Amino acid sequence: MNIGEAAQASGLSPKTIRYYEQIGLVRAAARTSGNYRAYSPADIQTLIFLRRARHLGFSVEDCRNLVSLYQDRSRASADVKALAQRRIAEIDARMAALNGMRETLLHLVRHCRGDRRPECPIIAELSGEGQAAPASADCVSARKGACRSSSSARSRPPAP
Repeated sequence: MNIGEAAQASGLSPKTIRYYEQIGLVRAAARTSGNYRAYSPADIQTLIFLRRARHLGFSVEDCRNLVSLYQDRSRASADVKALAQRRIAEIDARMAALNGMRETLLHLVRHCRGDRRPECPIIAELSGEGQAAPASADCVSARKGACRSSSSARSRPPAP
């Protein structure tokens, strides 16, 4: 199977397959007499394995370890589980960070007047003038993008 066929069978691009070979993530494919890459069914399975692992967010280095474990029939499943648990912890940390960003943005949007006034707690917060999204901040119309920072935005109560 040539690289185009291997790409189609594995769901990876030819460029990605070449890159994985270059960095040693997969062994270099055998070559035909015409010097074309020739992939075996086992090579395709490894490429599919890598695509799935990368889809789950495993790093290239983690994938290197996973491929090694995949190919080692005497592996300890505890080693595989430890890698997966570490990935789960990374996902949990990323989700917590994203939830924190979401909460900050929700707070700022809740205090958005959404009118044509130039006062904007979002701009004030991003510029450092808002200091942790004050609850009494005015906001800007996200529709019009008419934000300008203003110190008066932080001292005036929100409109009813």
